[in-house]
Amino acid sequence: MNLPSFLWLWKIAAWSMGLSLFAYFLLAVSGGWMFYGHNSQSDNPIWLRPIHYVIGSIMVMLVLLLLVIGLVGTLGHYGSLGHSSHLIAGLLTVILVLISATAATQISPEKPRMRWLHIGTNIILFVSFAIVSLTGWDVVQKYLP
Repeated sequence: MNLPSFLWLWKIAAWSMGLSLFAYFLLAVSGGWMFYGHNSQSDNPIWLRPIHYVIGSIMVMLVLLLLVIGLVGTLGHYGSLGHSSHLIAGLLTVILVLISATAATQISPEKPRMRWLHIGTNIILFVSFAIVSLTGWDVVQKYLP
């Protein structure tokens, strides 16, 4: 494809990735706070759960934005997909984020396993974010002049 430079697209991706990692950190802190409050039978602040959901929703949107940018940018630059392991790492990350978000909406006293699915998925997501960051760095090096 004969398209203009995608540098602006990669800038959006860099910001989105940075904000996704920051959101993940905030979610880990707020989630840990909720988990500790849940296990110790103390009351969590009333604002904690809604904030956790809002930050989680923002992270889902950022990760989906990253998926779209990666697909559009790669197709625009190369005309096809699959030029690095970053595609697999990115798709795995998107899937894990969606599993985590879905499990989060299902957490209840009647479904205690959903909490563990949510937490376990987020632990794996930490590794996935690390891999997608490392493979993404290699991809960025290909695009920079």
